[in-house]
Amino acid sequence: MVPLLAALSVLQLVSGSVLETFEETLLENPALLVLVPVQIGTAGNLASIMCSRLTTQLYLGTYEPSLSNPGVRANVVAVFGLAATVFGAVGIAAWAIGTVLGGVLGLGEVLFISLLSGLLLAVLVVTTSIVSVEASYRIGLNPDDTTIPIVTNVCDITGVLILFAVVSIVL
Repeated sequence: MVPLLAALSVLQLVSGSVLETFEETLLENPALLVLVPVQIGTAGNLASIMCSRLTTQLYLGTYEPSLSNPGVRANVVAVFGLAATVFGAVGIAAWAIGTVLGGVLGLGEVLFISLLSGLLLAVLVVTTSIVSVEASYRIGLNPDDTTIPIVTNVCDITGVLILFAVVSIVL
């Protein structure tokens, strides 16, 4: 586990570098500044939930990495439902806080950025969760020990990249 955690820690530097390049944009738009930690944290939470549920299915013998599996399909639907709900609420809250702090972005822009980046993160969450559970099991590692650090780090790194890719397109 130590080499895996060390490699993931080094990859965290990438998201910090991306944040640094968007510092001016974040300072100009406080709503985006509010979105960064919430988006990343929420994606990590969704990924942790998904991995835990898939690992439980694995141990119960009902796991099969296919959307034809009703258990996997139900988890995918749940992740997207949670993502739409949570990222929608986060977008509204970020806009309100950003407005109080003097931001100029409209509700539609912040909500669109939050929802689009959140739903793209949900795709990443589902894919990364299934791949990490499957890989951990096939390698012979306990998915309970390996998957959550993997998916949360991947979501941290790519969450920042996805958020700012969407921001670059919208703004």
